[in-house]
Amino acid sequence: MAMPGSPVDETGTLVREGGAFILRRDRGGTFVLELQRVPVDHIAKRVRIRGVLIDAARVSVDGVAAA
Repeated sequence: MAMPGSPVDETGTLVREGGAFILRRDRGGTFVLELQRVPVDHIAKRVRIRGVLIDAARVSVDGVAAA
């Protein structure tokens, strides 16, 4: 299991649940995303995120791009 502060580079589907953005990971499982900007063009699409792990289920995202 990765430790907080570890780099994250994952692909999956970006979804919105309530007020949160979630990455449904290609590898299985989910991450709750802490985003600087709202990626409206990428919602419900396959994306690649890069960022830093905050805890086991939360990522501080530096970038979101189409995968």
